[in-house]
Amino acid sequence: MERQHNSVVRTPLNSVVVQRRSKSKSYRQSYRSCLGAASRLGLTPALTARRLNTSRRAPKSHNITDKVDPEQLTLLLKTEWKLSYVTPLYQFRHTQLKSYSRQLSAFIAAEKQQGLAVDAEGSQSSFRVSFSVVQGMTETADDAETVLIQIHSKPMFAKQDDPQKLVWSGWLACINGNPDYLSSLSKDFICLPLFGSSGPEVLTTLVKSWFQQMFDCCFGPLEISHTSLQWLVALWTNCHTESNIQHLRMIWTLPVTPPLQITYTVDAQDAWELWSSVRKDPEEESEGGEEVEEGGSIDLKEVMRFMQGLKNHFYRHFRLDLSAGSLQQVSTALGSAKYSGRIKISNSRYMITTLTLLTECALLKMPI
Repeated sequence: MERQHNSVVRTPLNSVVVQRRSKSKSYRQSYRSCLGAASRLGLTPALTARRLNTSRRAPKSHNITDKVDPEQLTLLLKTEWKLSYVTPLYQFRHTQLKSYSRQLSAFIAAEKQQGLAVDAEGSQSSFRVSFSVVQGMTETADDAETVLIQIHSKPMFAKQDDPQKLVWSGWLACINGNPDYLSSLSKDFICLPLFGSSGPEVLTTLVKSWFQQMFDCCFGPLEISHTSLQWLVALWTNCHTESNIQHLRMIWTLPVTPPLQITYTVDAQDAWELWSSVRKDPEEESEGGEEVEEGGSIDLKEVMRFMQGLKNHFYRHFRLDLSAGSLQQVSTALGSAKYSGRIKISNSRYMITTLTLLTECALLKMPI
């Protein structure tokens, strides 16, 4: 282990049918009206305990390259995304994506005339928006298909035959969403709680504004919490034997004056051996005669033991207790994640595992 110190196309239909009275009603009013008495008390049936799962399935390799369009997959993998959560969309339909493309293009053009839509590299002559379904990115029948949004343009003084270039991209997804929560929604609402964006912030703002006006939804920032980052450390390390993680790099911040940032890099094999030593015996998982699925499950106690082992090793060598600080970033060859809500997924085989955790985070962050 080494150390660095830095001072530096499916729209699911649910069984609950409730007629919404008026589209002008706020999200909270309309959303709660769909969920009955529990919602009127400020609770939803599926989210009464608002915390991350304490146990989840061990990562399983998914060969999504056979199902997902190669161009879409390349974009999803090569880009660092800024995450947000988004509340359920009212009357969003996957069958209307061409219409949404035209409407969002017109909306951006109208805002551009007011001087609001300006690309980071200079004024653009026009914007072309495209919505598309990312086939093969759902895990359950309740998950709505992932939607990819791309905005192309070219500089104001570009030649007529110059191709437009991609200036902004984003997506909305629901991967392994909580089934109780999803089934509690009215059929008029589609849940795509995880939103990723890449490109000029002004275009991100315009896209969110259009969605809010069109689908009566709300967006909010989605940080990747200290606990969620620790889950990613364990989940990605668990994949090492099938997909070499190459390294485990963590950035910690200690609350001293001035703040101390520590980069802690662990050899992949060392991380794997430590992880293997804290994993439960499969026979323990099957206590009570319950059948254990292939790969087993991972519980929070194992994650905490693994993290404590990493912190103990660091303390023995450098006499610094990382428990006093907070985990800000984690990266392996499978991807990187930051507390600020930025994620980059570098390996398609475990994209579903990562997006499942992030979908759970987004659902828990949404206001009820």
